[in-house]
Amino acid sequence: MIVGDRVIRRVSVVEPDTERVRERQRIVIERGVITEVADDPGDAVRDGELDGADRYAVPGLIDCHVHVTAYTADEHALTLQSPSYVAARAVDELAATLARGFTTVRDAAGADHGLAQAIEEGHVVGPRLFFGGKALSATGGHADLRTAGQNVHDTHYAMPGLGRVCDGVTEVRRAARDEIRRGAHHLKLMLSGGCASLTDRIDSLQYSDAEITAAVEEAAAAGIYCAAHAYTAAAVNRALRLGVRTVEHGNLLDETSIAAFQETGAFYVPTLVTYAALAEEGRAHGLAPDSHAKVFDVLDGGLQALRLADQDGLPIAFGTDLLGDMRRRQNEEFALRAEVQTPGAVLRSATTTAAELLNQRGRLGVIAPGAHGDLLLTQHDPLADIRPLASPADEITAVIQAGQVRRA
Repeated sequence: MIVGDRVIRRVSVVEPDTERVRERQRIVIERGVITEVADDPGDAVRDGELDGADRYAVPGLIDCHVHVTAYTADEHALTLQSPSYVAARAVDELAATLARGFTTVRDAAGADHGLAQAIEEGHVVGPRLFFGGKALSATGGHADLRTAGQNVHDTHYAMPGLGRVCDGVTEVRRAARDEIRRGAHHLKLMLSGGCASLTDRIDSLQYSDAEITAAVEEAAAAGIYCAAHAYTAAAVNRALRLGVRTVEHGNLLDETSIAAFQETGAFYVPTLVTYAALAEEGRAHGLAPDSHAKVFDVLDGGLQALRLADQDGLPIAFGTDLLGDMRRRQNEEFALRAEVQTPGAVLRSATTTAAELLNQRGRLGVIAPGAHGDLLLTQHDPLADIRPLASPADEITAVIQAGQVRRA
């Protein structure tokens, strides 16, 4: 990743944790890292300095559930495509994601060490990429993307697709170790049915306790963690009981799930916007009819689940889970969450809480000395109203990553 030096003057700095705005500040970024945030001296803005007058400096946004390689909602078709074509489409999406203000993302299945390395070395412009490689799925599970009449599939790792099929404790351990060998920052486990998969029900439970435990043990041994795709209370609660650290979606969780979260300290990653997008335009973007019908099984539960989690103080991180061209709607998640959360809570989900989930507290999600020089300049104070961030082209006037102006 290309890093740079930058001085931003006369800007109002937004602090998500304290919900405070510090007016007329000077931010200094050296070699991609913030070295100073202090009162602006008030002298004239010099050549090369960025004038932030009448703007708000907001920490670079973090989306904890993306699929940068999923250029289509037809995940079965994705598995049949050329890997070089999928990579090229991912490069386009990475640039678009960064332009929307997300300077860091956690890929929840599909992206690998190659994309992360290309970004790190500056060959590709995109967000900082935390990846898990391919999700682990049981036969017939959420990442087994064969049709009912398809008996075999290409299991070569380089073939596109969001997951890999492995059954039994031995196969799960081998797959987990292989993803860790390839540099995974986390392991993704498919523990319930899903919308995009072709042959399972939303309320199905996937993997045995022993298989889940095997993956959790391997992740812990490597110093990483497991993320669980889970919708129902039964799936969520079992994942938490067996040591999973983040739960994705959780639209059908209940009060028993809230208690399980509180007992374990796990993170909750709702993904509201994807269901609205899939319901409205999923068929136009390749979602199969049976998959589209399943969207309505979880559509209405998402806001209620978020309301329960928010009122009980769970650590909630920002996620979107959009596929194909629907990824343009990424920032709409801010407006949806604002229906049940305060602006400060929504902003923390995409900054400080997300950074904690990534084990990057103090390095991401804040504008402070020692943090990466990732920030946005916005026209409005997001602590007063988060909804303008739902329209990034209008609201965000600059995207800065590691001191480099990526969009202005």
